[in-house]
Amino acid sequence: MWFKTLHLYRVHDAVALALPVLNEALQEQAFRPLDSVEAKRMGWIAPAGRGSEAFAHEVNGQRLLSAQRQERLLPASVVKEEVETRAAEREEAEGRPLRKQEKQALKEQVYEEFLPRAFVRSWRFDLWWDSARNLIAVNATSRKRAEDVLDLLRQTLGSLKVTPLATRTTPSRAMTEWLNEPEKRPAWLALGNQVEIKAVSGDESVVRGKQLDLDGEEVHVCLDAGRQVTRLAMAIDEQVSLVLGDDLALKGLRFADALLDEASQTDDGDDPVLRLETDFALMTGALSGAISHLVEGLGGEATPALPATEQGAAA
Repeated sequence: MWFKTLHLYRVHDAVALALPVLNEALQEQAFRPLDSVEAKRMGWIAPAGRGSEAFAHEVNGQRLLSAQRQERLLPASVVKEEVETRAAEREEAEGRPLRKQEKQALKEQVYEEFLPRAFVRSWRFDLWWDSARNLIAVNATSRKRAEDVLDLLRQTLGSLKVTPLATRTTPSRAMTEWLNEPEKRPAWLALGNQVEIKAVSGDESVVRGKQLDLDGEEVHVCLDAGRQVTRLAMAIDEQVSLVLGDDLALKGLRFADALLDEASQTDDGDDPVLRLETDFALMTGALSGAISHLVEGLGGEATPALPATEQGAAA
């Protein structure tokens, strides 16, 4: 259980729940498989697997929760084709074109008939809650999926005020400066070999490169044209490597071999909970330092106003 992609959030006015209380609240929103008429469902699962009864783990003030989402895959094109076939048959039989409302009713009928036969796909999302620093990180492939997990947590707790973590200097501006002016790179930063560069306005072209010398001429030609870096591969303090996005997402996370070796050499006695908590402690220790470096390198944390939707959710 090692995170791959993290979306970072600042927690506002968090209520410190004791671990047993949190565990009980999560159990009340536990995941259950879809029934035949449901299109999708999300709920909490035990991070250590089915053999565990703990829905939340805590190590050194770091909490780990896991959610599962299940969804029936029913392609719109399949529904559309069946609706068109049935509509054509009815129009021929009745000798008139179907009204819009009739076609909509036909679409709903097809959807209800096909849904129980659709394939079911599952996704797991891990949520890391740093209760000491009031930060939440969601291990999800997209911001939308991360927001879905936060919505579930909000429903579970009754309220949750969070905003995406923001810095005084935008990641795009800082990454562009780091490539343009090597002397301004933080001491902890080592460049990787991937980059994405976009035009500031007008030109919609995007330049993406892998296995590149990021201090090479071809990269600087793009930057000299006024474009900005929107993704940059880097290593932080020789502990974590990642691709930083212009939305502060941490993608393609990889951890130092020494850290992975330490995890593998820990004797867990084949205890899945001990294995999970050992990996989690090592991983969050490295990530906490990496995130602190990043925020500092981006000018420190900004203090955005709490969105009205969040204020309303907590009312």
